[in-house]
Amino acid sequence: MENINILWADDEIDLLKPHVMFLEQKGYQVTTVNNGADAVDKARSMEFSIVFLDENMPGLSGLETLERIKAIKPGVPVVMITKSEEESIMDSAIGGKIADYLIKPVNPNQILLTLKKNLDSKRLVTEKTTMNYQQEFRQIGMQLGDLRTVEEWKDMFRKLVYWEIELEKIADPGLHQILQMQKVEANNLFSRFVGDNYLDWVNGKADDIPLMSHQLLRKKLLPDLEKDPVFLLVVDNLRFDQWKIIRPFLMEFFTEEEEDLYFSILPTATQYARNALFAGLMPSEIQKKYPSMWMNDDDEGSKNNFEKEFLEGLLKMQGKNVKFSYNKITNLNAGKKVVDQFNNLLGNQLNVIVYNFVDMLSHARTDMEVIRELADNEVSYRSITRSWFEHSPLFELCRKVAEKKLRLVITTDHGTVHVQEPSKIVGDRNTNTNLRYKQGKNLNYNSKDVFEVKNPADAFLPKVNVSTTYVFAKDYKFFVYPNNYNQFVNFYQGTFQHGGISMEEMIIPYVSLKAR
Repeated sequence: MENINILWADDEIDLLKPHVMFLEQKGYQVTTVNNGADAVDKARSMEFSIVFLDENMPGLSGLETLERIKAIKPGVPVVMITKSEEESIMDSAIGGKIADYLIKPVNPNQILLTLKKNLDSKRLVTEKTTMNYQQEFRQIGMQLGDLRTVEEWKDMFRKLVYWEIELEKIADPGLHQILQMQKVEANNLFSRFVGDNYLDWVNGKADDIPLMSHQLLRKKLLPDLEKDPVFLLVVDNLRFDQWKIIRPFLMEFFTEEEEDLYFSILPTATQYARNALFAGLMPSEIQKKYPSMWMNDDDEGSKNNFEKEFLEGLLKMQGKNVKFSYNKITNLNAGKKVVDQFNNLLGNQLNVIVYNFVDMLSHARTDMEVIRELADNEVSYRSITRSWFEHSPLFELCRKVAEKKLRLVITTDHGTVHVQEPSKIVGDRNTNTNLRYKQGKNLNYNSKDVFEVKNPADAFLPKVNVSTTYVFAKDYKFFVYPNNYNQFVNFYQGTFQHGGISMEEMIIPYVSLKAR
């Protein structure tokens, strides 16, 4: 307690001596003044942990004193003590960023509780969070080896993401390391789970099949399309933890009708997963039905130029004769333009907006040194997502949807994973460049590091030539060619990539929101 110094300003401070003595007996140091001017002088000349401020003092009022103290020491918490419960006084005090307020007469225990809440809360939160995670750690450890179903894996992923975000609040590297070890174990087991079941899932041969990319709109969005106009936001590369980080901004304007998780198809890459999402078909089926619109990995040009046409085909296939719009946002100006033209979208039953920022961020994390510094780990990756979203045209668009009392659906095509472990692979010059999956002929790789599909038709993937094989990197691995091995490892290790098998890439959010 020796470092807890309290400044208490009250024109009747002599009557509060029992309270001051009580605090001093508890180990707090208390400096008292009987007017606002002296309080300001003390705040300027001394360091205080917290200030108790009477609202009704002669001379400088409590609110005026609050304003001046905050100008001098903006980080010091101030507790307003008042005889009045008038709403205007409370609004002014709260607007002045008070930490708390008490109504006279106050008793010593109220004061002690306020001190603990404002000065000791971080320690108490840390202790409580640590204790809860220690209990959960044992439970997670026991559950990991016994996960058998899709729903069990979804629940486990929710739990791990919850603790990742909770542990951000406390500075305990040891706990973060323990959780990371559990995530590594979980992703190793998840990769095995996917490898054992994926081909049965996509061929409809299993009893327990997750909802996947090519089924999402058909099963989730389209059945209720006639009820209310819908804005569908497909935020490319949006992980579940990133959704959790931006969620609080939206809950001010929306209520959550549904928060579900679905599975991206393989490869967990835009060309495959997003095209499947909009077409309602697997990649080889898209290639067959729309041969002029499908682009293979080695083809020149954009691989996602026909999403609107794929969606139009899906709507017709499902008998949905609805008016819809499609907008793809790849830069800030395009985002602002959609916001400016928002009213033009209100006549549509369905408005689809693909937002590429998060995908650009993950790739920029690899290509730009500044972003490498800003998004060096999972915590900073979430932080930069939060900061971007709060100030983005996308958030402004969401607010406009809420103002019009419309339904908003947010989803993505795949997530991304923070890769750590290089895995050597050899392929010819036509092998694709993605670090998390490879497709080509005569590939040479470590079979322990990958899920391999030797017959692409088994996974509904396009077959470029007779001997095409697909391999998908598991958990935190990334592919590196033996040539210039060390250079590429140093460049790509610790970057965010997608295309392979991990919980972060495959288990992704589908959220339906209703305007408040």
